[in-house]
Amino acid sequence: MTRILNASRLISFCSFLALLAAPGFVLAGSATSDSSDSQQAALIQPAHGIAMHGNPKYPEGFSHFDYVNADAPKGGTLKMAVVANGFDSFNPFDIRGVAAAGISNYLYDTLLESSADEPFSMYGLIAESIETPNDRSYVVFNLRDAARFQDGEPITAEDVKFSFDTLIKKGHPFYRNYYADVSKVTVESRLRIRFDFQKTSNRELPLILGQMPILPAHYWKEHEFGKNGLTPPVGSGAYRIGSFEAGRSIVYDRVKDYWAKDLGVRKGRFNFDHIRYDYYTDDTVALESFKAGNFDFRLESSAKNWATSYTGDKFDNGTIVKEAIEHHRPTGMQGFVFNTRKEVFSDPRVREALAYAFDFEWTNKNLFFGQYTRTDSYFENSELASTGLPTGRELEILNGFRDQLDDDIFTKPFTVPSTEGKQGLRKNLKTALELLRSAGYEVRNGKMVHKETGKPLKFEILLFQKTFERVVMPFKNNLARLGIDVSVRLVDSNQYVQRVREFDFDMITQSIGESDSPGNEQREYWHSSNVDVNGSRNYAGVSNPVVDELVSLVIQAPDREELVQRTRALDRVLLHGYYVVPHWYLAKDRVAYWSFLKHPATTPKNGTDLDNWWAEP
Repeated sequence: MTRILNASRLISFCSFLALLAAPGFVLAGSATSDSSDSQQAALIQPAHGIAMHGNPKYPEGFSHFDYVNADAPKGGTLKMAVVANGFDSFNPFDIRGVAAAGISNYLYDTLLESSADEPFSMYGLIAESIETPNDRSYVVFNLRDAARFQDGEPITAEDVKFSFDTLIKKGHPFYRNYYADVSKVTVESRLRIRFDFQKTSNRELPLILGQMPILPAHYWKEHEFGKNGLTPPVGSGAYRIGSFEAGRSIVYDRVKDYWAKDLGVRKGRFNFDHIRYDYYTDDTVALESFKAGNFDFRLESSAKNWATSYTGDKFDNGTIVKEAIEHHRPTGMQGFVFNTRKEVFSDPRVREALAYAFDFEWTNKNLFFGQYTRTDSYFENSELASTGLPTGRELEILNGFRDQLDDDIFTKPFTVPSTEGKQGLRKNLKTALELLRSAGYEVRNGKMVHKETGKPLKFEILLFQKTFERVVMPFKNNLARLGIDVSVRLVDSNQYVQRVREFDFDMITQSIGESDSPGNEQREYWHSSNVDVNGSRNYAGVSNPVVDELVSLVIQAPDREELVQRTRALDRVLLHGYYVVPHWYLAKDRVAYWSFLKHPATTPKNGTDLDNWWAEP
């Protein structure tokens, strides 16, 4: 998931005897013939929550998360804007088509619910409890008898199995990667399902299975998955699809008799009676529409807009609130992404050279009003980021691959090029020229060409946001000083999505989100098995056996400290692979909203979450 994952689950268990008497309760492992397995399973107590490492924060029976207002009133309408060229699908799980905004968040519930103030902990939603041994070689979910789909049909273990099978066979390729280590799925009773794993070292699997959206098997037996178009499906979440205008707007209506509304994981959340999304094709038009009162909340991504456009009487008198809300989540990596599948970017020296032509300092000062900090890690703004030279456990991990790694990883700290100082950009372009010469290039008649083939060094930057042209054009001009011919192509969002899915680009601007607890999604980002899988998020085409091994080590990390060290090692190898030209980050959410909207006094580490907000009566 792009994941800002937060998931958690495990804790004490005082109601074991009560669960024994519950309908359909079966001890974990009772379906196997191995007596020792059965004896071990009998000692595993169902738990209300689970943490990736250690124990979850919230106790059994907790009333609500600390960062919500449990007494938040229900009601009102939240109006939102989407800057895109519309939608043509209500299926967010299929690679075909463009799904309507909000579908996966509002229409479907999951087995477990993540908390936003822990690294990775999850608590029961559709599943009342879970069971997993210390080695996490399997997980059992015990479903709530009260859980219902929006048409009133009960949610059963058969629906869970149907959802799993459908997602990995017919869904986006992401799911096949995410759940790749599941070896067997067994429905043990109407409300009990077990997943067995190929590898006992994949500690994250019980949690990420808990994130699986649950689809109604009875509905999809009458409809063809992937071809449902704009027929509103039956969901399992807190909202159902209300009115919509194809490609232009969609309204979600709160399910008033939602079965889970009083659970601790839902109390104080999903407070609006209606949530409406209107589509705009131009962000400038959308901003003016917001200020005119046509929608209620805006997350601002443009530093220029933030510095210059949020002014006027409505802001002065408090009718519209402008607020920068601090967060402590990893910001991941945003940057110019090289498609290394293309011959022009196959040499890491070329990729490294081009990074010297991006003048962040000038960009930040002249375009961004000095608001940003330069990114120098794929796990920026977290303890997972590598720094300096590798030492201690991280060095020990990297030493295991020393004969496959460049010496620079061990001898030169990774640093992003800077134009600070007297020579500034001039010095950087000189360094870039030296790197290009080492890669076999030279300047002929003002053009950078390969010495042997005479082929010019040229490429295209693909964009879908017009506002980003002001960032790209100075980069293009700096590259032109090196004799490199860069074209910039602006396409609509639908065409952009399709081209990226098929890796039909030379360079794109892309954000790669990370969480406090990286795991199976790293396989989707970096593993060589996804280089040629259309729709995968290995945008850069990373195909490196060391990266493959480090991804596996991250997934298999046995505890938090080992996860940190293994992630730092992965980060360092990726940085020295020069797969992106890093951009910048901001450890704040820049939001503006009309004053009738209210949010809790406590902001979790993951930052702003509108699902915790409410409308003032």
